[in-house]
Formats: sequence, C-alpha cells, structure tokens
Amino acid sequence: MKLLRHGPAGAERPGMLHSDGTIRDLTGVVPDICGAVLSDAGLSALRGIDAGALPVVAADTRLGPCVTGTGKFICIGLNYADHAAESGMQVPPEPVIFMKATSAICGPNDPIIIPRTSEKTDWEVELGVIIGTRAKYVSEADALNHVAGYCVTNDVSERAFQAERAGQWTKGKSCDNFGQLGPWLVTRDEVADPQNLKMWLTVNGQTMQNGSTKTMVYGVAHVVSYLSQFMTLHPGDVISTGTPPGVGMGMKPPRYLRAGDVVELGIEGLGQQRQDVIAD
Repeated sequence: MKLLRHGPAGAERPGMLHSDGTIRDLTGVVPDICGAVLSDAGLSALRGIDAGALPVVAADTRLGPCVTGTGKFICIGLNYADHAAESGMQVPPEPVIFMKATSAICGPNDPIIIPRTSEKTDWEVELGVIIGTRAKYVSEADALNHVAGYCVTNDVSERAFQAERAGQWTKGKSCDNFGQLGPWLVTRDEVADPQNLKMWLTVNGQTMQNGSTKTMVYGVAHVVSYLSQFMTLHPGDVISTGTPPGVGMGMKPPRYLRAGDVVELGIEGLGQQRQDVIAD
C-alpha cells in the first residue's frame, strides 16, 4: 500500500495510490497520514477499503510530505562506508545521530531552496523509515514491527554551515526545504528487504549517486533498536538512514548546487522525486 498527502502546502489531505496509477482521496476516511493510522491496525483497516470507489485526485495535484505529525526527524550520519571515505572520515563504531528540524520537511517535488550566504548546498538520497507504533527499548529482532513503512528522502545539506562553523551538524541540515519526503509512504509489507534497495540521484541529468541499501553499515533494524535505547520513537517519527557515495562534497573538485539546477532521485519500489533548485 502506498499512502500519500496531496494539496497545497499546509492544507494537504490524505490519499493513497490506486493500483491503476491514480491518486485517490482519503478525506473523511482517515484524519490524515499520522498517529494511529500508521499502526498495524490502522493500516489493516485501510487495506480493507475499496480504493476504486474513492474520489480521483487530479494528476497534477501537488504532493505533500507523505506523513505528518512528525515529532522527530532523526538522521544517521556516515552510515555507508564508501560515503564516509569520500568525506574523509572513519566509519563510526556506533551510529552517528543528529537531528534535522521538522520545519525542513516538505513535499517530494517542492524546490530545494539555497539559503542566503550558502555556497555549499549538497544533495543526499536516503532511505526514510517512518515509525508506526511507539518503540522504547526494543530488540533488533522486534524493531521492524514498529515500522509503518519507508519513503525516499533527500537529506539536503549545507556543508559550510554543517562542518566549517562552530557547533553541531544540525544547522547545516535544517534549513527550509532541506527535507523532501515521499512521494509516498510504502508500507513495510511491500518492502521485502529494506537492505536490498537500489537508490540513485542525478543533477541536471547527470548521475551522481548510484548505490544500494546493501552497503549500509548499520541496517534499519539495528538503527531502530539503537535509537530506542536513547529516546522513545513515536508514530510519525522519521529516520533518515544515511547516503551512499556521490555527494557534491566528495567530488574532486567539490560540486555544489546552484539556482537553476534540477535534482532527481529515487529508490527502488519507493518512487522518485524531482526538485528545482532556487535561491532564497
């Protein structure tokens, strides 16, 4: 099942992707794609709906972030050994955790906005994990039972803000429109193995990232269990699990985004995104 949110920014409505490729409106069926809707029981109820009987949404309707009510947007850094190498850093002995402001969240095709004074805005295709039920001190064996589904994320980053100024990474990760989510939340039953998904990203049609979740250092089950030892995960929380090599920072010479660029990215089975790059 593929769940989504559609409509103007701040006024999105819940929806689902029908098997015929059309978007169907879930207004009145569920309040939104959040909370108890993300639980196993909530998702099971949605599976029992006749999607063909739901209203069709216009094909050109804007897609919003595929989940709402996100209390935490948690990112895992340096979670691909080859990306750590291109960044000039060692593979960490435990997952590197940092937070991305929830105000960075936007729709999958909303523009990347280059912040004022930015010179090093970069791209990162990542597998997003959306929590479906409360997780606290969960085992690795049980961790995926707390996952509602998966989505494509673009962990847009401003490298100078992130690494060249004092303090932590958060300010280089949290600018407006630095967190595209979607196009849809694909429920976990449709993802046979989250550790075997091809992922890619292009800039102006040129392939920059061409990787797979196979090369994650710490897999999804480990990450969910690990995080739950330090903080309670709640429905709607998003975990962005790291990026494969091919980011602009790792190129020689480095290459960063400029207004007018077009970024496209996707993950096998989870859909794709397209973003115009604009200046703030």
